[in-house]
Amino acid sequence: MARSKQLVPHIGRLSRSKVNARRGLHKGLKKSDAPAKSEPQAYKEVQVGGEKNSQTRLVPTQKAATFYPAEDIRQPKKSRKTPQPTRLRGSITPGTVLILLAGRFRGKRVVFLKQLASGLLLVTGPYAINGVPLRRVNQAYVIATSTKVDLGDFKLDEKVNDSYFAKPTVPRSRDAESEFFAEGKPKVKESYPEAKSSEQKVVDKVVIESVRRTENLGKYLKASWGLSKGQHPHQLVF
Repeated sequence: MARSKQLVPHIGRLSRSKVNARRGLHKGLKKSDAPAKSEPQAYKEVQVGGEKNSQTRLVPTQKAATFYPAEDIRQPKKSRKTPQPTRLRGSITPGTVLILLAGRFRGKRVVFLKQLASGLLLVTGPYAINGVPLRRVNQAYVIATSTKVDLGDFKLDEKVNDSYFAKPTVPRSRDAESEFFAEGKPKVKESYPEAKSSEQKVVDKVVIESVRRTENLGKYLKASWGLSKGQHPHQLVF
């Protein structure tokens, strides 16, 4: 055992860690008295009937698999997790005015309509007031305010879902020559679908009627939001 000489009373020359290093406690010299486990035998002797069968035979203890893949196939990792629907924040209800924090319309105030099956929020500006159309946003990138728009018993059409916002697939031409000459030309701008435009007008009509009932609510939705110097969002009341 390594001892540390005392320089002065109760103060040794070596530190506690240095003493333990010299004692070699980190090497783990302690021996356990547990008996060693014996490995199972690969074969066992079995009695066999018949005079010409040598009466005994060695049989493997574990039966070999009758099937094995010709190539090594990676097995997918099994997961016990099941996808759960996204829980809507308690402060967000139909008609709540939200502030967008990211994306093309960041800083804009919008009206929440409903939550889609994907967990995203369906919002509208409305478009006639601040230029924000029907749009999907993630609730992680919005601030819920205490201002609400009374939508009454208004219900959106069932066709306004996640597939409603899917981009249309454009078939590509298989002619390499036409693709080569069309590479430098500007793409033809596609017109906005008439069905989506009419749906936007129906939603805007209901929301704008509710907005006009409250004084200055239209100006509030039209104004953009931002932080000034010295303002902290966690100290503000929305």
